[in-house]
Amino acid sequence: MKSRFVSNLLLTFVWVALTGDFGFPNYVFGFIVNFFILWVITRGNRDARYFTIIPKLIAFFFYFLWELFKANLQVAYEVSTPHYRMKPGIVKVPLSVQSNLGITFLANMISLTPGTLSLDVSNDKKVLYVHSMYITNREEFIDGIKNGFEKRILEILK
Repeated sequence: MKSRFVSNLLLTFVWVALTGDFGFPNYVFGFIVNFFILWVITRGNRDARYFTIIPKLIAFFFYFLWELFKANLQVAYEVSTPHYRMKPGIVKVPLSVQSNLGITFLANMISLTPGTLSLDVSNDKKVLYVHSMYITNREEFIDGIKNGFEKRILEILK
């Protein structure tokens, strides 16, 4: 997978050099064009994980932006209104992801979202403790993390 990514980057730099446009949109366009060229060339190759992981990473990025937008609106509403609607709490979230990379990635995505903070991971790596400003239903909160960030992280790390 690394060799395909490096090949795509090198082809992107060749694209940019040949076109003479060093703007960011041209880099993105070159990356996309080269991604599809490499995909067509390596069709049928069983070692083509690169072509499934890049779309998943892009989808994860947009999912994270959406969650970030929603959380920012919720916190901004809380700050700008005189009513106190917060129900803070600490929730014990069981983990399906087992790798250190996956747990770190999940904990960072939770902490980067306003209103939530990853506190600790159990020694056996089966539980993540998360503080949230809004715990109205613990099961819904856990389900939101498991079917949101964790599910997508597991798809990327497969």
